[in-house]
Amino acid sequence: MIPIKDDNPQINIPYATYCLIFFNLITWLLIQNLGFGSEYEKSICKFGLIPYSLLNEKSFSTCLELNQLGYLSILSSMFLHGGWMHILGNLLFLWVFGGNVEDTMGSLRFFTFYVLSGIAAAIAQILTNIESIVPMIGASGAIGGVMGAYLILFPKVRVHILVPLFIIFWTFRVPAFAMLGYWIILQLFDGLSSFGSNGGGIAFWAHIGGFLFGAITINLFKDNELLHGHPYYGWKQQNNASTIWENSNNKQK
Repeated sequence: MIPIKDDNPQINIPYATYCLIFFNLITWLLIQNLGFGSEYEKSICKFGLIPYSLLNEKSFSTCLELNQLGYLSILSSMFLHGGWMHILGNLLFLWVFGGNVEDTMGSLRFFTFYVLSGIAAAIAQILTNIESIVPMIGASGAIGGVMGAYLILFPKVRVHILVPLFIIFWTFRVPAFAMLGYWIILQLFDGLSSFGSNGGGIAFWAHIGGFLFGAITINLFKDNELLHGHPYYGWKQQNNASTIWENSNNKQK
């Protein structure tokens, strides 16, 4: 299931979401060379998070020798990606869910929340395989935190999803709790199945850790004054939903 949009009105301009998308794209362009050549491969080793390197000084591979950022790699790894599908998929999820979560807390607080979600995701992945020498990269853990927050804030909002069936692409509208609930169950299943292996190159426990962090801590970050006027907060739609929707659309035109 691929989310392409939701029915949640964007109340304010999501400056932090735009900046995070820009930072990821500029990193992909300038540091990762759009996924081509030796510079791309070196960027993963230099700036990726390698759990083994955090607690061991001994290097027995070129990649480990390049990995010298230590704990700062927890931050740098959030802006690296492993391919075009990886970065486009992550940024699509951030685009769909990020703006509405940012609406509930403001741009600066959202940026902080995003980074902390990424840190929580990295810690979760490290704890499952602290001796791993495979670089961990990607914004998925931080975006997982955004998704966890979205589930708590807007469980009933309809999300438009794209489902490829053979050569035909179908679109459906499903409640956020169904789409995000299905996603986290898949991560849990794959995460449990990945114990004792490298998880097929996917950091499932980072996804889970970020998601749980977002769902658990959203009440600490949300601004109740901003949420008071939001039409789709919680399990009930407020009476002024259509009015806010119209004002929101007029503001963006």
